[in-house]
Amino acid sequence: MSWEWFNIIGTVAFVISGAVIAMEEEYDLLGVIVLGMATAFGGGILRNILLGIPLTAFWNQGTLFTIALVSMLIVFVLPHKYIGYWNRWGLFFDAVGLSAFAIQGAMYATQMNYPLSATIVAAVLTGIGGGIIRDVLAGRKPLVFKEEIYAVWAMVAGVAVGLKWATSIPELYALFAAIIVCRMVSVYRGWKLPRRSLRPTPTPSSAPRPLNNRM
Repeated sequence: MSWEWFNIIGTVAFVISGAVIAMEEEYDLLGVIVLGMATAFGGGILRNILLGIPLTAFWNQGTLFTIALVSMLIVFVLPHKYIGYWNRWGLFFDAVGLSAFAIQGAMYATQMNYPLSATIVAAVLTGIGGGIIRDVLAGRKPLVFKEEIYAVWAMVAGVAVGLKWATSIPELYALFAAIIVCRMVSVYRGWKLPRRSLRPTPTPSSAPRPLNNRM
C-alpha cells in the first residue's frame, strides 16, 4: 500500500467526521464543507509547513478534493437514521483516519530524509492536526489534549516508520491495522495520560451546608 492510498483512506474518514460534527452544530452547507475540508486537509497543511514543502503543493490534489467533496455531499443528504450510524462507527472510522494519516505523514518525512524526530512530529501533525482544527472551528475543546490517548498512537506510527520497522507493503498493512486496534482498545479500556489540574480542590468545610428546616 503506497502513501497515496493512505491519503484516500484518511481523507474519507476525516472529511466525514468533520461534516457530521458541523451538522451536529447546525452549520449550513458552507459550514459543513469548510469544517470537513479543514478536518481532512488541515493536518497535511501543518505537516507541509513543518517539512518545508511549498504550500502550493496543497492545490495539486484535485482527485482528493473531489473525493472529499463527494463524501461530504453524500453525508449531507443522507437521512438522519443513516447518519446515526456514525455515532456507532464514528470512533472506528476516526481511528482509521488517524492511522492512515499518521503513517502517510511519517512516510513523507522519511522520503525527504528527515531525522526520526521530524518523522514523529510529521506523523502526529498529519494524524491529529485536522481534528484539532475541526474542534476549534466547532467551538469545542480538542479532546486530543484532554480525554483520551490519541496522539500517542500517531507517535507510535512515526517511530515505526522512522526506524524502518515498517517499510514493505505487508509491514505497512500490519502497522495500519495495529494502530487502529490500539486506538480502539484505548477507547474501550478508557486509557488516559496522566493529568494534573491547578484548580483548587473544594474542602468539606467550604462546601455549602444544607439549611435546617424550621417549623
